[in-house]
Amino acid sequence: MEELFIGWLKEYGYVILFLWAILEGEMGLIMGGIMSHTGDMEYFMTVFIAGLGGFAGDQIYFYIGRFNKGFIQRKLHSQRRKFAIAHLLLKKYGWPIIFVQRYMYGLRTVIPMSIGITKYSGKKFAIINLLSAWVWAAITITPAYLYGEEILTLLAFAKAHWYFALPIAGGFLYGIYTYFHKLERYFLQKRNGRFS
Repeated sequence: MEELFIGWLKEYGYVILFLWAILEGEMGLIMGGIMSHTGDMEYFMTVFIAGLGGFAGDQIYFYIGRFNKGFIQRKLHSQRRKFAIAHLLLKKYGWPIIFVQRYMYGLRTVIPMSIGITKYSGKKFAIINLLSAWVWAAITITPAYLYGEEILTLLAFAKAHWYFALPIAGGFLYGIYTYFHKLERYFLQKRNGRFS
């Protein structure tokens, strides 16, 4: 199964990378960086394609917000706290929030949708989104490209010693979740303090 997956990556690498980037998965970009390191993909093309995928994904979310405001308010009612935070961030920081939203776990799909709901210029969003997508792709792919051998060695160790790797990975993911949950509460408290 593993060999089949690697074979698909080698044969359809750019297509898989583009689709993976639409879903905003850093793991796909890291895989692209490693495959650039091994020579199965070309570095600059990998960054270019991954950036286009990230751009396409956020454009989809933006236009979901632009043309489906009522649907979002009905169906994503449970996400209203995140939409409130996204609006607050957009008001406070303006266009730079479009640039950095890719690095904000839990808000990456909400921010483009919430911007789409506003009267923010679609053309301006697209330009900033495209530039930020290529920067995001380069920042994520380049370390994997430069340190591909070390990453492959680490993955081989993790596969052989999964009983060490699983708790470490779980703790790391829990730490990320906790940090962004605290950040979300901070912004909500700030927002409530402003309007109380």
